[in-house]
Amino acid sequence: MPPAVRVADATEPVVTLDPNSSVAQLDALILDVLRHRVGKDELAAKPHDWFNATVLALRDKIIDRWIATTRRTYETKGKRVYYLSLEFLIGRLLRDALANMGLTRDMEKALREHGLDLSVLEDLEPDAALGNGGLGRLAACFMESLATLDIPAYGYGIRYVNGMFRQRIVDGWQVERPETWLAHGNPWEFDRRESAYRVGFGGEVVESGEGVEWKPAEQIEASAVDTPVVGWRGARVNTLRLWTATALEPIKLDAFNAGDHFGALADEVRADALVRVLYPADSSPAGQELRLRQEYFFSAASIQDILRRHVQFHGDVRTLPDQAAIQLNDTHPSVAVAELVRLLVDVHGLEFDEAWDVTRRTIAYTNHTLLPEALESWPLPLFERLLPRHMQIVYAINSRVLREARKAGMDDRAIAAISLIDEGGERRVRMANLAFVGAHSVNGVAALHTDLMKTTVFADLHALYPSKINNKTNGVTPRRWLQQCNPGLTGVIRDAIGDAFLDDAEQLSALNALAGDAVLGERVAEVKRANKVALARHLKDLMGVRLDPDALFDVQIKRIHEYKRQLLNLVETVALYDQIRSHPERDWVPRVKIFGGKAAPSYHNAKLIIKLANDIARRVNSDPSVGGLLKVVFVPNYNVSLAERIIPAADLSEQISTAGMEASGTGNMKFALNGALTIGTLDGANVEIKDRVGDDNIFIFGLTADEVEQRRAEGYRPGEIIAASRELQQALSAIASGVFSPDDPNRYRDLIGGIHDHDWFMIAADFDAYAAAQRRVDAYWNDQPAWRASAIRNVANVGWFSSDRTIGEYARDIWGVK
Repeated sequence: MPPAVRVADATEPVVTLDPNSSVAQLDALILDVLRHRVGKDELAAKPHDWFNATVLALRDKIIDRWIATTRRTYETKGKRVYYLSLEFLIGRLLRDALANMGLTRDMEKALREHGLDLSVLEDLEPDAALGNGGLGRLAACFMESLATLDIPAYGYGIRYVNGMFRQRIVDGWQVERPETWLAHGNPWEFDRRESAYRVGFGGEVVESGEGVEWKPAEQIEASAVDTPVVGWRGARVNTLRLWTATALEPIKLDAFNAGDHFGALADEVRADALVRVLYPADSSPAGQELRLRQEYFFSAASIQDILRRHVQFHGDVRTLPDQAAIQLNDTHPSVAVAELVRLLVDVHGLEFDEAWDVTRRTIAYTNHTLLPEALESWPLPLFERLLPRHMQIVYAINSRVLREARKAGMDDRAIAAISLIDEGGERRVRMANLAFVGAHSVNGVAALHTDLMKTTVFADLHALYPSKINNKTNGVTPRRWLQQCNPGLTGVIRDAIGDAFLDDAEQLSALNALAGDAVLGERVAEVKRANKVALARHLKDLMGVRLDPDALFDVQIKRIHEYKRQLLNLVETVALYDQIRSHPERDWVPRVKIFGGKAAPSYHNAKLIIKLANDIARRVNSDPSVGGLLKVVFVPNYNVSLAERIIPAADLSEQISTAGMEASGTGNMKFALNGALTIGTLDGANVEIKDRVGDDNIFIFGLTADEVEQRRAEGYRPGEIIAASRELQQALSAIASGVFSPDDPNRYRDLIGGIHDHDWFMIAADFDAYAAAQRRVDAYWNDQPAWRASAIRNVANVGWFSSDRTIGEYARDIWGVK
């Protein structure tokens, strides 16, 4: 018998392992890391020590693959993709990395020998506070798919110390608290002190020889921190490079010694503010300045890093488009267009027109919104004060673009819309226009969204550059959003159709032939119920609420925003509550309404909607007249880890945004992939999901995007619709009159008054259709064999929404990489 490798406890029998097995090797590596890097003896180690040892042991294995794939890129002179995003909502990494490296079972066995449960250790990992919603989660999915498809890539962003915020619910209100995910360090990351760059602000532009020189009044050092991103089956390990900021002089000793202890640290505080919070409120001038400083800080550091790498390995900056593809994820990094031109002209000596050509052939831009207020623009005086050289470059770009427009015969109205400078009222720099003209490709993220881009926010730019706009429908990684978060369903699918779908999600289509199979339907239903039981247990521990796992779990989890229409869902919930009480004789389907999401700290109505959800929950959940027929839950601090619990347990997916306002959505894809049926409008990717799963397997309601615009153009009068709908009238009246807010009867008066007065988001217009669709859901739920068949068809037909497919399209059509 081979010698024992370890002893778990003095009172436990000696466990022997084959020292040549991969489990034994992993076990030995964990113990070595625990002793020599964590600094703990096995007998004294606490759970967090074992967690760190587990991550560091796994990281050691990842590093070998990381170095090997990076060397291969250098040796083959492969083209790299650089993905610039203000958010990367990566979630926990341990389970993801283990699965993609094929080490999950070995790690489970190795830890079990020490009396440890891998799932318990996984729960110790904090969610990285690097994003807020769909934009950041999409970036994370894309990074994983880039590695899976063996495409060399860097993701660039900011290493936020406190991120968005930790959401607490106090007396029903959202309260923002700092997210402290880095309080105990981050075992995944590597400091890259050699990759440090100076980023300037303010100052002046002066003549220098035949050119000009920007002399910033302030400079901050951006320093890189790298996290490895592992692809499926370890095909490649790419790099997520996040920037942290420090002052060039962390403390002014003369000021400190003179007694100005706070002033002596002012530069460091100013630098630290750049990397503290994601999306600081920009309702004040100071907030606007911080947002612009953040965006320039990470864009400038990233572009410097890209150019440094290119010059080091390829020499001539003129070949940059052949070796680098820079993708701007929304408007936040748009200033990278001007920064790349600046560096090419001022540092590398290119003529402006040549620099402009190199820039446009290198950069591509993804648009994520049609909301004009979300297409960032900055007051011109602020932009020029902070970035005087970039202001000159923006004017120079603008002159070329406007001359093109005039030459093309465009009228003054169109030219004004195309201009990078908004001259109406307060003069502002239009960042979306800068990104559009500075990119060789501009893509939308769903077919409907892309079509609307051409006719709404970018209509005139599309007329000038008709070949730029293209569609790349979003996707989600099936590794995290099926295989890892729903192992039970993954196992059932493997038994039914084999393993091909693990490498190609579109192979899930083989389930279509089995959708009506009663045995398969029973197995899928058993997994769903087990997931609901697990979620109910978690929410009982978290919130003290008891949920019936046999009820229909109706879920809307996403950023709280009026266009996403959580308010429509809540108004219908009140109407349903009233109907259940008024008609107890009817055969009501037991339903659990689950809400989750964060509201921007300065977004009054969104925070009021959260309060309304909690007020409704308090009233409904304590009312014995509805028994177990209706429960309402608002889950605090919604994040990736909660989504991984909630989505596999959902029966119904709420995707009910006002048509024409949601760019794509990715939650809709995740829910369908896990066997939830969608109730939604023809908005964003819902349109394509409907086309894939079939009209009989989705609940579509409400106005189309064209009908919404027509209503608005014709002079929409919501009061008439409210008067004609008894259920809607009663529900709105109950909310507005204080039925759910007896402590403050006027709390929701203005919120509901907005529906009566203008109803921009068409809640009244869509209410009756939404309520009718919910009753169709009830009827279909009562036919469980049909519901299960539809759930299987949803899983079978949404493999196309894999981020692997999306990234493959980007690579082929935009980046020119294999």
